[in-house]
Amino acid sequence: MKAWPFQLLPRIQWSRQTPTHRQAAPSVIAAALARSQSRPSGNWFVLGASSDVGRKPFGARVAGAEVVCWRDDDGALHAGPARCPHLGADLSTGVVDRGQLVCPWHGLRFTGRSRPDWPALPTVDDGVLVWVRLDRIGGEPPTDAPVLSARPGKPWIVAVTSLSGTCEPVDIVGNRMDPWHGGWFHPYSFTRLEVLSAPAEDPDLPEQEDRFLVAVTFRMGRFGVPVIAEFTSPEPRTLTMRIIDGEGRGSVVETHATPNGTGPDGRPRSTVIEAVIAHSDRPGFARAVPAQSLIRPFMRHAAHRLWRDDLRYAERLQEVSRQDADGVADLLLPPDGVSEGDPRSSR
Repeated sequence: MKAWPFQLLPRIQWSRQTPTHRQAAPSVIAAALARSQSRPSGNWFVLGASSDVGRKPFGARVAGAEVVCWRDDDGALHAGPARCPHLGADLSTGVVDRGQLVCPWHGLRFTGRSRPDWPALPTVDDGVLVWVRLDRIGGEPPTDAPVLSARPGKPWIVAVTSLSGTCEPVDIVGNRMDPWHGGWFHPYSFTRLEVLSAPAEDPDLPEQEDRFLVAVTFRMGRFGVPVIAEFTSPEPRTLTMRIIDGEGRGSVVETHATPNGTGPDGRPRSTVIEAVIAHSDRPGFARAVPAQSLIRPFMRHAAHRLWRDDLRYAERLQEVSRQDADGVADLLLPPDGVSEGDPRSSR
Protein backbone atom coordinates (compact mmCIF):
# COMPACT_ATOMS: atom_id res chain seq x y z
CA MET A 1 0.00 0.00 0.00
CA LYS A 2 1.36 3.42 -0.93
CA ALA A 3 1.88 6.08 1.71
CA TRP A 4 -0.97 8.44 2.46
CA PRO A 5 -0.97 10.83 -0.55
CA PHE A 6 -2.25 13.96 1.21
CA GLN A 7 -0.07 16.68 2.69
CA LEU A 8 -1.08 19.44 5.09
CA LEU A 9 -0.48 22.73 3.30
CA PRO A 10 0.87 25.81 5.09
CA ARG A 11 -1.11 29.01 4.87
CA ILE A 12 0.50 31.26 2.24
CA GLN A 13 -0.85 34.67 1.30
CA TRP A 14 -1.77 34.71 -2.39
CA SER A 15 0.27 37.84 -3.15
CA ARG A 16 3.37 36.35 -1.48
CA GLN A 17 3.71 33.50 -3.95
CA THR A 18 6.84 33.34 -6.04
CA PRO A 19 6.20 35.37 -9.22
CA THR A 20 6.29 33.35 -12.44
CA HIS A 21 6.27 36.11 -15.06
CA ARG A 22 9.99 35.76 -15.78
CA GLN A 23 9.63 32.04 -16.53
CA ALA A 24 6.45 32.46 -18.57
CA ALA A 25 8.28 33.80 -21.60
CA PRO A 26 5.80 34.89 -24.31
CA SER A 27 8.19 33.62 -27.00
CA VAL A 28 8.23 30.11 -25.50
CA ILE A 29 4.43 30.00 -25.26
CA ALA A 30 4.03 31.38 -28.80
CA ALA A 31 6.49 28.86 -30.26
CA ALA A 32 4.75 25.92 -28.56
CA LEU A 33 1.38 27.19 -29.76
CA ALA A 34 2.64 27.61 -33.33
CA ARG A 35 3.90 24.02 -33.40
CA SER A 36 0.56 22.81 -32.06
CA GLN A 37 -1.36 24.70 -34.73
CA SER A 38 0.78 23.23 -37.51
CA ARG A 39 -0.10 19.62 -36.68
CA PRO A 40 -2.75 17.75 -38.68
CA SER A 41 -6.22 17.28 -37.21
CA GLY A 42 -7.69 15.04 -39.91
CA ASN A 43 -10.71 17.43 -39.87
CA TRP A 44 -12.11 15.91 -36.66
CA PHE A 45 -14.09 18.01 -34.17
CA VAL A 46 -15.41 17.04 -30.73
CA LEU A 47 -19.19 17.38 -30.37
CA GLY A 48 -19.62 16.28 -26.76
CA ALA A 49 -19.45 13.41 -24.32
CA SER A 50 -20.32 9.89 -25.46
CA SER A 51 -22.98 9.88 -22.75
CA ASP A 52 -24.57 13.02 -24.25
CA VAL A 53 -25.66 11.14 -27.35
CA GLY A 54 -28.42 8.60 -26.81
CA ARG A 55 -31.64 7.82 -28.61
CA LYS A 56 -32.57 11.47 -28.59
CA PRO A 57 -31.10 13.85 -31.18
CA PHE A 58 -28.05 15.81 -30.01
CA GLY A 59 -27.26 19.07 -31.79
CA ALA A 60 -24.03 21.09 -31.99
CA ARG A 61 -22.70 24.03 -33.97
CA VAL A 62 -19.27 23.71 -35.58
CA ALA A 63 -17.81 26.75 -37.37
CA GLY A 64 -21.34 27.96 -38.10
CA ALA A 65 -22.56 24.58 -39.40
CA GLU A 66 -25.40 22.87 -37.53
CA VAL A 67 -24.78 19.18 -36.88
CA VAL A 68 -27.11 16.56 -35.43
CA CYS A 69 -26.23 13.09 -34.19
CA TRP A 70 -28.12 10.19 -32.64
CA ARG A 71 -27.91 6.46 -31.97
CA ASP A 72 -30.00 3.78 -33.62
CA ASP A 73 -31.56 0.79 -31.86
CA ASP A 74 -28.21 -1.05 -31.94
CA GLY A 75 -26.36 1.89 -30.39
CA ALA A 76 -24.59 2.80 -33.64
CA LEU A 77 -23.76 6.50 -33.97
CA HIS A 78 -25.05 8.59 -36.90
CA ALA A 79 -24.54 12.26 -37.79
CA GLY A 80 -25.39 14.72 -40.51
CA PRO A 81 -26.57 18.29 -41.12
CA ALA A 82 -29.13 19.48 -38.58
CA ARG A 83 -30.96 21.42 -41.28
CA CYS A 84 -33.77 19.39 -42.82
CA PRO A 85 -33.42 19.47 -46.63
CA HIS A 86 -37.20 19.87 -46.98
CA LEU A 87 -37.90 23.29 -45.41
CA GLY A 88 -34.98 23.80 -43.04
CA ALA A 89 -36.33 22.49 -39.74
CA ASP A 90 -33.83 21.92 -36.94
CA LEU A 91 -33.48 18.13 -36.83
CA SER A 92 -31.98 18.25 -33.33
CA THR A 93 -35.51 19.04 -32.13
CA GLY A 94 -36.87 15.88 -33.76
CA VAL A 95 -37.28 12.39 -32.34
CA VAL A 96 -35.70 9.01 -32.94
CA ASP A 97 -38.16 6.27 -33.88
CA ARG A 98 -37.03 2.71 -34.60
CA GLY A 99 -33.48 3.98 -34.97
CA GLN A 100 -34.39 6.65 -37.51
CA LEU A 101 -34.33 10.41 -37.03
CA VAL A 102 -37.76 11.94 -37.69
CA CYS A 103 -38.15 15.60 -38.64
CA PRO A 104 -40.58 17.36 -36.27
CA TRP A 105 -42.12 19.52 -39.00
CA HIS A 106 -43.31 17.03 -41.62
CA GLY A 107 -42.10 13.58 -40.55
CA LEU A 108 -39.23 13.16 -43.04
CA ARG A 109 -37.15 10.19 -41.91
CA PHE A 110 -33.37 9.83 -41.91
CA THR A 111 -31.78 6.39 -41.57
CA GLY A 112 -28.26 7.71 -41.02
CA ARG A 113 -27.20 6.79 -44.56
CA SER A 114 -26.41 9.52 -47.09
CA ARG A 115 -29.10 10.65 -49.47
CA PRO A 116 -28.76 13.11 -52.40
CA ASP A 117 -29.91 16.08 -50.32
CA TRP A 118 -28.49 15.05 -46.93
CA PRO A 119 -24.90 13.73 -46.52
CA ALA A 120 -24.11 11.43 -43.61
CA LEU A 121 -20.97 12.54 -41.75
CA PRO A 122 -18.12 10.29 -40.51
CA THR A 123 -18.23 9.85 -36.73
CA VAL A 124 -16.15 8.24 -34.00
CA ASP A 125 -17.23 7.36 -30.47
CA ASP A 126 -13.99 6.73 -28.56
CA GLY A 127 -15.80 5.67 -25.39
CA VAL A 128 -15.38 9.10 -23.79
CA LEU A 129 -16.15 11.63 -26.52
CA VAL A 130 -18.09 11.83 -29.78
CA TRP A 131 -16.25 13.22 -32.81
CA VAL A 132 -17.44 14.24 -36.26
CA ARG A 133 -15.31 14.73 -39.37
CA LEU A 134 -16.07 17.87 -41.36
CA ASP A 135 -13.78 17.94 -44.37
CA ARG A 136 -15.04 21.17 -45.94
CA ILE A 137 -14.57 23.01 -42.65
CA GLY A 138 -11.26 21.40 -41.68
CA GLY A 139 -9.76 21.73 -45.14
CA GLU A 140 -7.02 19.16 -44.45
CA PRO A 141 -6.38 15.66 -45.79
CA PRO A 142 -8.92 13.53 -43.87
CA THR A 143 -7.92 10.71 -41.54
CA ASP A 144 -9.89 7.62 -40.53
CA ALA A 145 -9.84 8.54 -36.83
CA PRO A 146 -9.13 11.54 -34.59
CA VAL A 147 -5.61 12.24 -33.34
CA LEU A 148 -5.58 11.22 -29.68
CA SER A 149 -2.97 10.88 -26.96
CA ALA A 150 -2.77 7.62 -25.02
CA ARG A 151 -5.34 7.13 -22.27
CA PRO A 152 -5.01 5.08 -19.07
CA GLY A 153 -6.30 1.55 -18.91
CA LYS A 154 -9.43 0.76 -16.95
CA PRO A 155 -10.65 1.03 -14.27
CA TRP A 156 -11.29 4.71 -14.77
CA ILE A 157 -13.80 7.36 -13.81
CA VAL A 158 -14.69 9.83 -16.54
CA ALA A 159 -16.30 13.26 -16.28
CA VAL A 160 -16.86 15.60 -19.23
CA THR A 161 -17.56 19.32 -18.89
CA SER A 162 -18.48 21.85 -21.60
CA LEU A 163 -18.47 25.65 -21.50
CA SER A 164 -18.57 28.26 -24.27
CA GLY A 165 -16.85 31.61 -24.59
CA THR A 166 -16.11 34.53 -26.91
CA CYS A 167 -12.83 33.31 -28.35
CA GLU A 168 -11.20 31.04 -30.93
CA PRO A 169 -10.00 27.46 -30.30
CA VAL A 170 -6.42 28.73 -30.51
CA ASP A 171 -7.10 30.97 -27.49
CA ILE A 172 -8.29 27.97 -25.47
CA VAL A 173 -5.20 25.94 -26.38
CA GLY A 174 -3.05 29.03 -25.74
CA ASN A 175 -4.38 29.14 -22.19
CA ARG A 176 -3.09 25.63 -21.61
CA MET A 177 0.30 26.51 -23.15
CA ASP A 178 0.85 28.71 -20.09
CA PRO A 179 1.08 26.37 -17.10
CA TRP A 180 2.78 29.13 -15.09
CA HIS A 181 -0.55 30.86 -14.41
CA GLY A 182 -2.01 27.95 -12.43
CA GLY A 183 -1.00 28.91 -8.89
CA TRP A 184 -1.85 32.59 -9.44
CA PHE A 185 -5.09 32.33 -11.38
CA HIS A 186 -6.43 29.18 -9.67
CA PRO A 187 -5.18 29.30 -6.06
CA TYR A 188 -8.22 27.32 -4.94
CA SER A 189 -7.03 24.32 -7.01
CA PHE A 190 -3.24 24.55 -7.42
CA THR A 191 -0.28 25.43 -5.23
CA ARG A 192 3.48 24.85 -5.21
CA LEU A 193 3.47 24.94 -8.99
CA GLU A 194 6.87 24.78 -10.68
CA VAL A 195 7.50 24.32 -14.40
CA LEU A 196 10.38 21.83 -14.38
CA SER A 197 11.03 22.11 -18.11
CA ALA A 198 9.56 23.89 -21.12
CA PRO A 199 10.06 23.04 -24.79
CA ALA A 200 12.65 24.89 -26.84
CA GLU A 201 11.56 27.58 -29.28
CA ASP A 202 12.76 25.53 -32.26
CA PRO A 203 9.94 25.41 -34.85
CA ASP A 204 11.15 21.95 -35.92
CA LEU A 205 11.26 20.50 -32.39
CA PRO A 206 10.40 16.75 -32.50
CA GLU A 207 6.93 16.08 -31.14
CA GLN A 208 8.24 13.68 -28.47
CA GLU A 209 10.26 16.57 -27.00
CA ASP A 210 7.43 19.09 -27.26
CA ARG A 211 6.08 19.10 -23.73
CA PHE A 212 5.84 21.13 -20.55
CA LEU A 213 6.82 19.21 -17.42
CA VAL A 214 5.18 20.58 -14.27
CA ALA A 215 5.37 19.80 -10.55
CA VAL A 216 2.15 20.87 -8.89
CA THR A 217 0.09 20.17 -5.81
CA PHE A 218 -3.64 19.77 -6.27
CA ARG A 219 -5.35 21.57 -3.44
CA MET A 220 -8.33 20.28 -1.46
CA GLY A 221 -8.84 22.84 1.25
CA ARG A 222 -5.84 22.68 3.62
CA PHE A 223 -4.69 19.39 2.10
CA GLY A 224 -2.80 18.83 -1.13
CA VAL A 225 -1.71 15.99 -3.42
CA PRO A 226 1.65 16.58 -5.16
CA VAL A 227 2.14 15.20 -8.68
CA ILE A 228 4.29 15.66 -11.74
CA ALA A 229 2.37 16.20 -14.97
CA GLU A 230 3.21 16.71 -18.61
CA PHE A 231 1.34 18.93 -21.06
CA THR A 232 1.30 17.99 -24.75
CA SER A 233 -0.74 18.99 -27.80
CA PRO A 234 -1.34 16.16 -30.29
CA GLU A 235 -3.39 18.30 -32.70
CA PRO A 236 -4.43 21.96 -33.10
CA ARG A 237 -7.59 21.86 -30.99
CA THR A 238 -6.45 19.54 -28.20
CA LEU A 239 -4.14 19.77 -25.20
CA THR A 240 -3.58 16.83 -22.87
CA MET A 241 -2.32 16.89 -19.29
CA ARG A 242 -1.08 13.51 -18.08
CA ILE A 243 0.04 12.67 -14.54
CA ILE A 244 3.35 10.83 -14.93
CA ASP A 245 4.32 10.59 -11.26
CA GLY A 246 2.41 10.71 -8.00
CA GLU A 247 -1.13 9.83 -7.01
CA GLY A 248 -3.31 8.99 -9.99
CA ARG A 249 -0.40 8.22 -12.27
CA GLY A 250 -1.67 7.70 -15.82
CA SER A 251 -4.74 9.89 -15.35
CA VAL A 252 -5.31 12.43 -18.12
CA VAL A 253 -7.22 15.63 -18.65
CA GLU A 254 -8.06 16.23 -22.31
CA THR A 255 -8.96 19.79 -23.24
CA HIS A 256 -10.67 20.04 -26.63
CA ALA A 257 -11.74 23.26 -28.36
CA THR A 258 -14.50 23.34 -30.96
CA PRO A 259 -15.25 26.50 -32.97
CA ASN A 260 -18.94 27.42 -33.01
CA GLY A 261 -18.80 30.31 -35.48
CA THR A 262 -19.59 33.97 -34.87
CA GLY A 263 -22.11 35.37 -32.43
CA PRO A 264 -24.65 38.17 -33.00
CA ASP A 265 -21.88 40.69 -32.26
CA GLY A 266 -19.72 39.31 -35.07
CA ARG A 267 -17.14 37.95 -32.65
CA PRO A 268 -16.02 34.30 -32.52
CA ARG A 269 -17.53 31.72 -30.20
CA SER A 270 -15.92 28.43 -29.17
CA THR A 271 -16.75 25.60 -26.81
CA VAL A 272 -14.21 23.95 -24.54
CA ILE A 273 -15.00 20.29 -23.91
CA GLU A 274 -12.83 18.85 -21.17
CA ALA A 275 -12.64 15.16 -20.36
CA VAL A 276 -11.13 14.15 -17.01
CA ILE A 277 -10.15 10.47 -17.12
CA ALA A 278 -9.14 9.53 -13.58
CA HIS A 279 -7.20 6.36 -12.86
CA SER A 280 -5.38 4.90 -9.86
CA ASP A 281 -3.78 1.59 -8.99
CA ARG A 282 -4.97 1.84 -5.38
CA PRO A 283 -7.39 -0.99 -4.46
CA GLY A 284 -9.85 1.56 -3.14
CA PHE A 285 -10.16 3.20 -6.54
CA ALA A 286 -11.51 0.04 -8.16
CA ARG A 287 -14.08 -0.18 -5.40
CA ALA A 288 -15.09 3.44 -6.04
CA VAL A 289 -15.75 2.91 -9.76
CA PRO A 290 -19.26 1.45 -9.26
CA ALA A 291 -20.14 4.67 -7.38
CA GLN A 292 -18.85 6.95 -10.14
CA SER A 293 -22.30 8.40 -10.73
CA LEU A 294 -21.96 9.98 -7.28
CA ILE A 295 -18.34 11.06 -7.83
CA ARG A 296 -18.72 12.46 -11.33
CA PRO A 297 -20.70 15.61 -10.32
CA PHE A 298 -17.84 16.68 -8.02
CA MET A 299 -15.34 16.18 -10.85
CA ARG A 300 -17.51 18.22 -13.19
CA HIS A 301 -17.88 20.97 -10.60
CA ALA A 302 -14.10 21.26 -10.20
CA ALA A 303 -13.53 21.37 -13.97
CA HIS A 304 -16.36 23.88 -14.45
CA ARG A 305 -14.87 26.19 -11.83
CA LEU A 306 -11.45 26.10 -13.51
CA TRP A 307 -12.83 26.74 -16.98
CA ARG A 308 -15.15 29.46 -15.78
CA ASP A 309 -11.96 31.37 -14.99
CA ASP A 310 -9.82 30.05 -17.85
CA LEU A 311 -12.40 31.15 -20.41
CA ARG A 312 -11.87 34.68 -19.10
CA TYR A 313 -8.17 34.13 -19.83
CA ALA A 314 -8.91 32.80 -23.34
CA GLU A 315 -11.35 35.63 -24.03
CA ARG A 316 -8.70 38.13 -22.96
CA LEU A 317 -6.21 36.53 -25.36
CA GLN A 318 -8.78 37.05 -28.13
CA GLU A 319 -9.29 40.68 -27.11
CA VAL A 320 -5.52 41.34 -26.98
CA SER A 321 -5.16 39.81 -30.44
CA ARG A 322 -7.94 42.06 -31.74
CA GLN A 323 -6.34 45.13 -30.16
CA ASP A 324 -2.97 44.27 -31.67
CA ALA A 325 -4.55 43.84 -35.10
CA ASP A 326 -6.32 47.20 -34.78
CA GLY A 327 -3.29 48.98 -33.33
CA VAL A 328 -5.30 50.03 -30.27
CA ALA A 329 -2.58 49.16 -27.77
CA ASP A 330 -0.09 51.42 -29.56
CA LEU A 331 -2.22 54.47 -28.72
CA LEU A 332 -1.07 54.26 -25.10
CA LEU A 333 2.65 53.93 -25.88
CA PRO A 334 4.94 56.99 -25.82
CA PRO A 335 5.97 58.46 -29.17
CA ASP A 336 9.02 56.95 -30.83
CA GLY A 337 12.22 58.14 -29.24
CA VAL A 338 10.48 59.52 -26.14
CA SER A 339 10.59 57.49 -22.94
CA GLU A 340 8.12 57.58 -20.09
CA GLY A 341 9.24 60.22 -17.58
CA ASP A 342 10.68 62.46 -20.30
CA PRO A 343 8.92 65.86 -20.01
CA ARG A 344 8.27 65.73 -23.75
CA SER A 345 6.05 62.64 -23.28
CA SER A 346 3.30 64.74 -21.71
CA ARG A 347 3.23 67.37 -24.41
